[in-house]
Amino acid sequence: MPHNIQQKIESLRTELHQHNYHYYILDQPTISDFEFDYKLKELQDLENQYPEFHDPNSPSLRVGGGITKNFPTIQHQFRMYSLDNSYDFNDLEDWEKRIIKTIDEPVEFVAELKYDGASISILYENGKLVQAVTRGDGFQGDEITHNIRTISDIPLQLNGDYPERFFIRGEIYLTRKRFDKINASRVEEGLDPFMNPRNTASGSLKMQDSREVRKRGLSAVLYQYIGDYFPAETHWELLSKAKNWGFRVSEDQARLCKTLEEVKNFITHWEKERHLLPFEIDGIVVKVNALRHQRQLGYTAKSPRWAMAYKFKAEKVETLLKGVSYQVGRTGAITPVANLQPILLAGTTVKRASLHNEDIIKKLDLHENDWVYVEKGGEIIPKIVGVNRQKRTSETNPITYIQNCPECGTPLLKTEDQAIHFCPNELHCPPQVVGRMIHYVSRKALNIDHLGGETIEQLYREKLIENPADLYTLTKEQLLPLERMAEKSVQNILEGIEKSKYSPFEKVLYGIGIKHVGETVAKKLVKNFPNIERLKSTSIEELCQVEDIGIKIAVSITEFFKNSENLMMIERLKSYGVQLEKQENAQGSISYVLDGKTFLFTGKLSLFTREQAEEMVDQHGGKNISAVSKNLNYLVVGEKAGSKLKKAQAIGSIIILDEQQFLDLING
Repeated sequence: MPHNIQQKIESLRTELHQHNYHYYILDQPTISDFEFDYKLKELQDLENQYPEFHDPNSPSLRVGGGITKNFPTIQHQFRMYSLDNSYDFNDLEDWEKRIIKTIDEPVEFVAELKYDGASISILYENGKLVQAVTRGDGFQGDEITHNIRTISDIPLQLNGDYPERFFIRGEIYLTRKRFDKINASRVEEGLDPFMNPRNTASGSLKMQDSREVRKRGLSAVLYQYIGDYFPAETHWELLSKAKNWGFRVSEDQARLCKTLEEVKNFITHWEKERHLLPFEIDGIVVKVNALRHQRQLGYTAKSPRWAMAYKFKAEKVETLLKGVSYQVGRTGAITPVANLQPILLAGTTVKRASLHNEDIIKKLDLHENDWVYVEKGGEIIPKIVGVNRQKRTSETNPITYIQNCPECGTPLLKTEDQAIHFCPNELHCPPQVVGRMIHYVSRKALNIDHLGGETIEQLYREKLIENPADLYTLTKEQLLPLERMAEKSVQNILEGIEKSKYSPFEKVLYGIGIKHVGETVAKKLVKNFPNIERLKSTSIEELCQVEDIGIKIAVSITEFFKNSENLMMIERLKSYGVQLEKQENAQGSISYVLDGKTFLFTGKLSLFTREQAEEMVDQHGGKNISAVSKNLNYLVVGEKAGSKLKKAQAIGSIIILDEQQFLDLING
């Protein structure tokens, strides 16, 4: 029977890998989404029922789930070199001359789009994804295998005649559509939007929860085969083979060029048309095609001699500065914004550009009605990069930074260690009030359905809400007369608010918006102070004893509870039945077999995820800590444990367990 089950599981995995290949790589789906989801659910059920057949590359694990608090540093077997840059055709011609001096025969080139993202190196063994490492400094990088497995463009199992062991390198990026969607969601939650897709993609790869990485919707393109054995004679052939193995490669938007003139034509085309692409590029990469030529050319200390990056110049335009306005964020931070005479830049009409802070305005020496030069930083965010002083008249005055909040008139504050000004009137400044309310109802906080940013703003304008407690007083009679409110939508809102009363204490604590208290800090506070009364009466010194809470967070918490309006809001929330104490439930303590013991997990865990492991420690009375020190009792190691294991061995007093020994310890 187990053999038959294993065969069924492996058959489903193989079939789902093939469907993923046809859907994501070939763009030729072979079954409907419903059929795929049905087969995936069947696989998940079997894997849950028979955990002994676990496979880290199962299609069911695409959704993520592993928690990685510290990313191990891994040495690259083959160094990840950087590319030399060129900014005009003269540089390319000089590069070709250097090649001809070494290669005494005709040379072909491959021209590929230079994706603007984060570099990655992925190891495959026997057709399976084994390890993924960031570029780092080129010699070593961070292992982010769990997060890479969530990206649909990257195959977990290869097809065909792939080599036994090799690395493939490429770029992780965000499409413009996904980037805009992420930012729209952040704005709705009252958060600042991300600056550009490249940095967002790079930051996403280092998120601790792989489920959150999955939600970002990252894409990947693979463009370089690396290994001891090369199954082709040219780079162009390798791209074609990689596609057949299951990779999304740059072949579809690349060109095999017989001459440098063909390379120039390719560059000229994409410099004009790049804004039509659904993703960002910042240039073209040109490579010598024949692998034997690449070997002959070799490397400099920093770069391959057989490749060159042609970087597009940032498009810069001149326009009139019509004035400077000021925006107030959810946290009270003031952002100055340049209002510009509309101008076409990099394919879009630009009317505004962020000036970030007072120091930037002073550095640019901005005057009223200046003619300014505007670029798109990272091809996304418009920014002023200079002033045409020849067009400035003697009558114009320098731009002076405002002294009072543009929304509520409160005098602004600026601390010496920060570049920004902020409005301290957090409880009554309209954008801060609305932002705090949006934060309270957001998905990561109370997750109140049907209460988005627009609805919160509408309720605030109608003077129906001013702090989270006001939500619980809303009635059907108040909501129905409002614009865009119908019987069903009102019912949904009220049901969502009622449901939020059952959200756990840590969600409420995060949602009420104490400055510097994020999700993780809220969880640690609840673990140490199981109800709001206990937390309210805690001293700064006691707070600082909690792991990961320093003086800045401790002061913020105590200041929050000194405010009478905040205390009144807390009392009201309590009276409406909102959870302001930790609830004992089935997920609570199971035993105290680990009482007083500290634990840390490292390496690749195969019997459970890191999150599950830490939950088991909590449920059996132990404590999780984040670093190896003399305070650590047990280090539980998975596969390929690195620096933490070495440090624990050096200390000597730490007990080192494998996963099964950890389970045995729990089971007595």
